[in-house]
Amino acid sequence: MTTYLLAGGGTAGHVNPLLAVADRIRAREPESTVLVLGTAEGLESRLVPLRGYELLTVERLPFPRRPNGAALRFPTRLARSRARVVRLIRDRGVDLVIGFGGYAAAPAYLAARRAGIPFALHEANAMPGIANRLGARLTRQVGVAFQGTVLPNARFVGMPLRREIELLDVDAARAEARRELGLDPDRRTLLVTGGSLGARRINHAVHGTAAELVASGAQVLHIQGRMTELADPGVPGYTLLEYCDRMDLALASADLVLSRSGAGTVSEISALGLPAVYVPYPVGNGEQRFNARDAVAAGAARIVEDALVTPEWVRAELLPLLGDDAVLGAMAAAATASGIRDGADRMLDLAQEALRPSAQNGSR
Repeated sequence: MTTYLLAGGGTAGHVNPLLAVADRIRAREPESTVLVLGTAEGLESRLVPLRGYELLTVERLPFPRRPNGAALRFPTRLARSRARVVRLIRDRGVDLVIGFGGYAAAPAYLAARRAGIPFALHEANAMPGIANRLGARLTRQVGVAFQGTVLPNARFVGMPLRREIELLDVDAARAEARRELGLDPDRRTLLVTGGSLGARRINHAVHGTAAELVASGAQVLHIQGRMTELADPGVPGYTLLEYCDRMDLALASADLVLSRSGAGTVSEISALGLPAVYVPYPVGNGEQRFNARDAVAAGAARIVEDALVTPEWVRAELLPLLGDDAVLGAMAAAATASGIRDGADRMLDLAQEALRPSAQNGSR
């Protein structure tokens, strides 16, 4: 019996792979204990208890990015968080820490090292976050979701995915998934999504060409997100939703996906063998462009800059692609060949290496 402490959170990008690995531990080792370390403010505060895991919390502590009062207080606050996690490790008899980045990860890595127990980490993005850049220097068990991720000791394991995605047979489920969503089971389908909040340019470009997309013989499932309020154009064959709580069905229905390129999105689409056109989020450090890089290099996807996504682009580029059986078939084959479905098992296997005596407690 092993006691695991899984650390991470803040956003879905950290929480979802954490929960996928937690579920895999529970399935493979029902006698073991899984504890989760996060913050009281992050997404994990809701999702972790809902999934049936005990959530332990530490202070939300962003890494300072400029010299100011917060930067001066940061070392003391980090030491306090580390000390709290050391106590948790000792009080709860934790054997192994697995981190997934986010605010709780750095204190967990430092506490594991101080407490003398091994830890492993998973980096979900092609561009690593600060916590995992720190942690990767202190352990040999470093799993990454994308081949090109630059971290010390990095090993490619893919993304730990939700079980419903891992087990989804798209070809077998497609017709029924379309029926469940109110779509024509026999009609070619374009899935459009910008994530839960939406993507303004994608939304307006597709919405503005709804009639032309449908006239091409396709149907469109357009999930606009909560931050956009487009009116239903009333075009038969064009389905506009604010949100879809069954993204497994939405993905199973698709012949082509137009979406942002968040790490989880890219990993799920590739794992399911779906052709995709990615529009990276244009704000921030550019990590979404790097997330799509492996799929594009494999021939499974194309990439387009956000500023270029207009109704004219839809007519000139997306419509011809949507109607090209040969190209879509080649992209689907490339996605199937390069996508990873068993990332949760791979990551758990990698983490458990740290428990072996030969790993020297997983430290460098």
